[in-house]
Amino acid sequence: MKMNKVFSGLTLAASVFMLAACGSDKGEDTSVSAIQDKGSITVAMNPEFAPFEFKTLVDGKDTIVGADVEIAKAIGEELGVEVKFSAMSFNNVLASLQSGKADIAISGISATEERKQVYDFSETYYESVNVVIVKKSELDKYTDTASFNGLSVATQKGSIQEAVAKDQLEGSKNVSLVQNGEMINELKTGKVNAVVLEKPIAEGYVAKNDDLAIAEITLESGDSDAYAVALPKGSTALKEVVDKVIKDLNDSGKIDQFVQEAYDLSVAEGE
Repeated sequence: MKMNKVFSGLTLAASVFMLAACGSDKGEDTSVSAIQDKGSITVAMNPEFAPFEFKTLVDGKDTIVGADVEIAKAIGEELGVEVKFSAMSFNNVLASLQSGKADIAISGISATEERKQVYDFSETYYESVNVVIVKKSELDKYTDTASFNGLSVATQKGSIQEAVAKDQLEGSKNVSLVQNGEMINELKTGKVNAVVLEKPIAEGYVAKNDDLAIAEITLESGDSDAYAVALPKGSTALKEVVDKVIKDLNDSGKIDQFVQEAYDLSVAEGE
């Protein structure tokens, strides 16, 4: 009888061990090995955010370039895999991670607390400053955030700028559009009164459009107004690799260099 109890105890202990082992296997982090096994990493981005990502002709071929592109290439090099860029509208960039169509997303993405509930994020690599673009001929009309009361302000659908416009340009009417170029065209034709964009992106558009200017008003920046690489939830191993790459690029000054070089290229395209 005593032996039966001992055997039963051993059987139970073995069962618990096996269950624990199975649970461990089930929770194994394959975020790096899966990418290395297939030999490539797919990066989701919206190539309408010059100087971070935009399209230009390289050797006669339509190519996505920009600061985020260079960061993605550095991540691919660290992993030892090919980098494949998947272009899409910004409001689909993060969704592509959930669907498994992309391994990471780099597209001037702000790591908000709401987004952190659904996705993992790397350490931030660029502090975002938001500004308001208006017609140069109307620049004197806009002296503070209250100047936009009752006016139409365009922001990109799914972007942090939607919340910035609603919270800080009180009384304005938010117009969410998919494409940055569409927002600029709406402003130039008078269909909206202003556009909210990140500063380097706004500067690029203003440099190419003599009839536009950046309003001299201050929009507050929060902790979430910084760019980070987005990853599927639970990608701990991949996050470690990405964080290392970002630290190395920041320490060497490469990210600032990427942004400046891409900005110069985007402006030169309009000349």
